[in-house]
Amino acid sequence: MGKRKSSKKSKDIVKNLTKKQKKHLRDFGEEHPFHDKVSDKIEPTRIVELSDISEQSDSASDTESVLEQATAYQHLCSTLKNVGADESESESESELEGKAEDEDDERKEEEVEVPDVDSEVDDENGQGEGDSFSAAEDSNAEKTLENDVVIHDNKDTNDLGDDFTDVKNEAKFCLESNYNVDENEVSCTHSSEDPFKQHVDTELDSNDLKTITQTKNTMQSKWTSLGQLVWTSPLLKETSIKELSCENLENLHLQKPLEATWPKLNSQTHAKAKLNEQKFFTPLQQGLFSIMNAYKDLYYPERTALQNGEEVRHTYCLHMINHVLKANSHVLNNNAKKYNRKADVDDEGLSDQGLTRPKVLIVVPFRDSVLRVIQTLIGLLDVKDKLEISNKKRFKDEYGSNPDDKPPNLKRPEDYEAIFAGNIDDHFRIGVAILRKSIRLYAPFYSSDIIIASPLGLRTIIKTEDDKTRDFDFLSSIEILIIDQADVYLMQNWEHVMHLLKHLNQQPHEPHGVDFSRVRMWSLNSWSKYYRQTLIFSALQNPQINSIYSKHCFNYKGQVAVRNMPQTGSICHVVVQLPHVFQRVDVSSFTGLPDARFEFFTQKILPQYREAVMSHTLIYIPIYFDYVRLRNYFNREELNYSHVCEYSKKSTINRARYHFLKGEKSFLLFTERFHFYKRYTIKGIRHLIFYELPTYPHFYSDICNMLKAENRGDEASWTCTVLYSKYDVQKLTRVVGAERAAQMIQSSKPVHLFVTGDDL
Repeated sequence: MGKRKSSKKSKDIVKNLTKKQKKHLRDFGEEHPFHDKVSDKIEPTRIVELSDISEQSDSASDTESVLEQATAYQHLCSTLKNVGADESESESESELEGKAEDEDDERKEEEVEVPDVDSEVDDENGQGEGDSFSAAEDSNAEKTLENDVVIHDNKDTNDLGDDFTDVKNEAKFCLESNYNVDENEVSCTHSSEDPFKQHVDTELDSNDLKTITQTKNTMQSKWTSLGQLVWTSPLLKETSIKELSCENLENLHLQKPLEATWPKLNSQTHAKAKLNEQKFFTPLQQGLFSIMNAYKDLYYPERTALQNGEEVRHTYCLHMINHVLKANSHVLNNNAKKYNRKADVDDEGLSDQGLTRPKVLIVVPFRDSVLRVIQTLIGLLDVKDKLEISNKKRFKDEYGSNPDDKPPNLKRPEDYEAIFAGNIDDHFRIGVAILRKSIRLYAPFYSSDIIIASPLGLRTIIKTEDDKTRDFDFLSSIEILIIDQADVYLMQNWEHVMHLLKHLNQQPHEPHGVDFSRVRMWSLNSWSKYYRQTLIFSALQNPQINSIYSKHCFNYKGQVAVRNMPQTGSICHVVVQLPHVFQRVDVSSFTGLPDARFEFFTQKILPQYREAVMSHTLIYIPIYFDYVRLRNYFNREELNYSHVCEYSKKSTINRARYHFLKGEKSFLLFTERFHFYKRYTIKGIRHLIFYELPTYPHFYSDICNMLKAENRGDEASWTCTVLYSKYDVQKLTRVVGAERAAQMIQSSKPVHLFVTGDDL
């Protein structure tokens, strides 16, 4: 009862404070002295002797002085020991309430500002008040997105403790305080042939750095498991490698217990027919692990959720956990050496870590992907069900899914079911610490070996430059970066991915209790990015994904990209009899492509569809900005049209589909992200216009086959028009095939015709 009274009293105090007083209370934990109530009565001076316990949990100034002597992990433990005190709870509750009220006020202000920005954009594009329904829809959509960001930020600041709740296991998983282990358990005397030891022990000089940043040697080869490979080696000594053969699979330099657990885990998931004689790898896994184990950067653009997603996930989990176990065992072994030495013995030769503990960063799009990664790690570490897992129940509750949540009669394509299986929340981040026979979920980032997060989850903690609460020091010593399902981020927000890459391997702003005598020299020299291995897995090749590989991979070991050209395109999967007219948009520069495409469409394509006989026309638009531009143009021209996008409400979608089917609306603007997330079948289509080629090749055949859904006997009048340019080579290749794409790009004729159908 005493707690409730104090809490209620503190709430009343907070309500009476002004916004400026609340901000000062949130930043400094006390009210400003200017607002203190001073009584005229002079009180006698009191002398108070502080106890040892109060000194540990006093003010921030005391803890900063202790930080110089204690490690970051010991400092974190000491500051969290006395969180159960009544006075501390009441003060923290009042501070959080004051912060919540301030953020609510800021949220309201942001909600009011969003429509003003939309109106300015619409006025600039000439929309005015022509389409009040469209403006209201877009403002509501952007308002919803803005609210989501505010809510996420609010959650991160008010409930920051939710990410760091496993305080009781801090000492158990602290690398600095663990060294009393058996020699057989550590076994960290890696041979000179171990790729891990060769990679981290290599010392670069300034001349090597100039060579890495200025010159690149490229060569090509072909493997039976992966196909055509392009090798990029900045240093001449780091050339291509040989593919692993079945004879030398035993010499993989796997840390215990992976040699015993990997065959069991892999054989349970994949058919025995795919595995080699030793039951170690499938042919795909064998090729991927050959490159990963050599610590070269890898770009594999053929990872699909429906076919080989689990094979790829198991392979990079094996490589990643093998790296973490070796790195941690190296630290523990040096701890034992240092403990057994005399105090006056020099610590030279014990450099075994980076500036911060996190070594691996895995970027995945959905919570279900995190669940699968953790399940794979547990399967690789669990020997005879003796693995100790912390916070397992909470993890299942937050990252698992309820099968009853899925509508029973929902029918979607197989690729849709594979991508959106399980929990598809895209805002999360979790730290994982591994030590001996234990795995710790929800570890603090600076006590974690592995960080698994979504781009949005990292963006809400990295934040912007003017935010004082931002933090990205935990990314300073990332040694392996894994970007899985990179194509999905194109459908989310690619800017979050680029924002993350800009903050990787930067020098930390605080020491975080690191022992600088144990830090590797190349980490102190800010050369960590030249030792970082980057693994990119995507379902397709895309210029934005290619930019990561070409501009953000600096590994001195070199890079490997799989470059298999599709010989047949997705146009072969169109089952309806339909003429496909491909019209090339000639443009001199890539920056001028959006304007050139818009001008070409409005002046040459759209006039052909203004007649009544060309009604029921669906316009497929991959980019949202082009969708807004066309919508504004249609409003100015007062064309009869409907539109659906990823932000449209269900009632708006149903109304647009109905009007389009009945012919009440001649045009339907249709965004690619709407099709990616919904996969609705649009009935009543007679004419198709692809404003730009789809990102996913099978989307082209999906949209074309929608004409079959409403068969009225007018198949002879169906048409399909596609706009493309010389900068759409990769997209065009996936639709029509490599040979035809080359001819269409190089041909002097700007128009090309293909006809599909069962009768041809």
